[in-house]
Amino acid sequence: MPLPELKQSKERRQHLLRSSLQLFIAKGYFNTAIRDIITVSGVGTGTFYNYFVDKEDVLKALLEEFAEQIITSISQYYQVEEDIYERFVETKRITMQVFAANQDLSELYSRVAGASEPIDRCLKDFEDKLISFYSRNIEYGIKKGRFRKVPVAPVAHSILATEKFLLYKWVVLKDISQAEMIEMVVSFHETLAQGLLAD
Repeated sequence: MPLPELKQSKERRQHLLRSSLQLFIAKGYFNTAIRDIITVSGVGTGTFYNYFVDKEDVLKALLEEFAEQIITSISQYYQVEEDIYERFVETKRITMQVFAANQDLSELYSRVAGASEPIDRCLKDFEDKLISFYSRNIEYGIKKGRFRKVPVAPVAHSILATEKFLLYKWVVLKDISQAEMIEMVVSFHETLAQGLLAD
């Protein structure tokens, strides 16, 4: 059983996460064993298990921190931009810039779906955080009278689906450039926002 978070060393935990991500990208998540993480990180077996239950626990931690990074970046933008339309469009640019700045995490996120039930639960938790955040933003626009009253859940899910698809085309298929990915997402949200605006 891992140590309580308060007793963990943040530096050591981050070192284990960085080493794991490096291996997941180099060897593939499925081909990376815990012993590989232990070897590359230079920590003892007991130390690894002080921080993580298993490899899926490492993946969950990586995805949770990634989701928090995205949400924090958007929240910081909200402190400087008050216009709801601008927020709606530009926060998608910020989201995709965070994905672009974290290519390894983006690739991991794009490749591991469907591998196992625990991994899919990790991904669902990650995506649920984003969908919840997107939903709250749309609801805020409706509450302020800037957006029309629309069913929020389908819109929030379509936002995530578009982001995932274009992210996959960039980081896995290498079919579009990073800049094209970002601009396509922003263009989609400009069009979507025009449809959401109240008369």
